[in-house]
Amino acid sequence: MTGRFDQTVSAVVITCGANNHLCACLESLMKQSKALEEIIVIDNSLRPEVCSRISSGFAQIKVYTSPRNLFYCESLNKGITLTKGECILCLNDDVVLDKHFIEEALNGFSSDPKVGMVSGKILRPDAKTIDSAGLFLSAWRSARERGYGVSDRGQFERRGYIFGVNGAAAFYRRKMLEEIKLEGDYFDPDFRMFYEDLDIAWRAQNSGWKAYYMPSAIAYHVRGASFRPKEGINKPVARSFLNDELHADLIKNRYLCIIKNESLAGFILHLPFILIYDCFQWVYALTFRPKAAKLLISCGNYFRSAFKKRKSLQKR
Repeated sequence: MTGRFDQTVSAVVITCGANNHLCACLESLMKQSKALEEIIVIDNSLRPEVCSRISSGFAQIKVYTSPRNLFYCESLNKGITLTKGECILCLNDDVVLDKHFIEEALNGFSSDPKVGMVSGKILRPDAKTIDSAGLFLSAWRSARERGYGVSDRGQFERRGYIFGVNGAAAFYRRKMLEEIKLEGDYFDPDFRMFYEDLDIAWRAQNSGWKAYYMPSAIAYHVRGASFRPKEGINKPVARSFLNDELHADLIKNRYLCIIKNESLAGFILHLPFILIYDCFQWVYALTFRPKAAKLLISCGNYFRSAFKKRKSLQKR
């Protein structure tokens, strides 16, 4: 470590007003041992009472309402554009932070000037089950959350480099975000939600940036509370609790991620694993989610856009 990293922090919280988790999230931000430059909430609920509740309960928090659901990526782009901090903490509204989260996580940036992403240890609300101890790129070219769903026995207490950070509580260096943004966007709006955290991590890694894990920064995440039905909250196998539109996004976005970021050598090397994953994925989709499979037929524009963005990235 090179010393305490003490730069200004802005927080961007995305909410759709589901399941009443937002207040707990905002309260945990207000209680941080490291003062924030600002807290910005992007409200996609389309319900005026959500904005009123935030404004009345948290007068110092800035709320921006949208006339349509911007989904996660567009919302983050909007929020980050409005911030002034040198580091940006992007949060789902179903996350609660330990009071020292920001103070501890900031020190991850001091490990290396090329660290542009920092993850803490993200637990489930029971404080015993790990939600994520860092994001990694799997051989299947899917997102792998280290420690996902296992009991926390102290096996992930060593700080160190990881591939990326979980989008539920993602800490970014503004300098990195500005350097890797594409067509004016930090996060690719074609993703809407799902795989956006892997995409930005992969893009950053390809640009020479790094990610770091700080186990002393603790957060608690109610997995899926923003978009799953109540019976699916904190349950594994997320796709079984998604509606057809979101299920189609889940499949589509993995492909977009690969098209934009994978090298030719990497694609050839991992092609057997990709094909095995796709076999299981498509058997499931065609058998149990035929409507989601049909929706993918209309995604041609997204794939053409991804190849165009790949060319732009390769020119850098």
